[in-house]
Amino acid sequence: MTHRTYNEVKGDDRSGLLSQVVSQRQRVVDRLASVRRVVAVMSGKGGVGKSYITATLAREIAAGKRSVGVLDADLKSPTCARMLGARGPVQVTDDGVQPAIGVNGIRLFSTDLLLEDGKPLAWREPGSERFIWRGVLETGAIREFLSDVVWGPLDLLLVDLPPGGDRLADLAALVPSLAGAVAVTIPSEESERSVARSMESAREAGIKVLGVVENMSGYGCESCGHVGPLFTGNAGETLARTFGVPLLARIPFNPSAPPKLSQPLVDAVLTGAP
Repeated sequence: MTHRTYNEVKGDDRSGLLSQVVSQRQRVVDRLASVRRVVAVMSGKGGVGKSYITATLAREIAAGKRSVGVLDADLKSPTCARMLGARGPVQVTDDGVQPAIGVNGIRLFSTDLLLEDGKPLAWREPGSERFIWRGVLETGAIREFLSDVVWGPLDLLLVDLPPGGDRLADLAALVPSLAGAVAVTIPSEESERSVARSMESAREAGIKVLGVVENMSGYGCESCGHVGPLFTGNAGETLARTFGVPLLARIPFNPSAPPKLSQPLVDAVLTGAP
């Protein structure tokens, strides 16, 4: 099947679609003009604690008197709003959509604020070729969240991406000023292989990987503080060495206390220099 790009279509664009897309992309640029840095948090698979790392990073940086926003771009399984204590209802003003405010003043937007409790995300796509339309609609939703939400002046906007590498490339196309991405893994070989694919996709797309975070790197004993093995493998160190990026943090699992994030991780997302 062949297709033509907009530039190859002769005559007037009666749909006005091209001008709509160009206009919306310009709105993204204008809306993010007061945001110092946009950083994505990515992984190759679900279940590695990517959203947990995003929320913890946002909390810690905002506690240091920095202005922080979080865009939960995992449209189907949003969790950041609950983790950050941000609730609706969504307010729409003349200036745009107002983000919800979470702990430490964190500004957040998520499909969790739009969906009825317990209801899944459903698209109004055509009945045929749904799998094609769904990707288009998901990218369009993220574009709207970036262009319509009144983020205001921010030191940092963290974008929590769904598993896989596709959405990172889409985000980079929407946000040319994207500072880079942090890759989250767990120690297992299975996670290593999956995250490596996403990191390779980022590299091929020219997106800077700021470093790797190995989550659940061990189990922290609540009584003695000793950290024992939780998964077999050494994915964080292997991925960092393979891709020539720093291992920014190894975070053990401790159910009784929030993790203390390493300074290299905080510095990487704020300045790009761990």
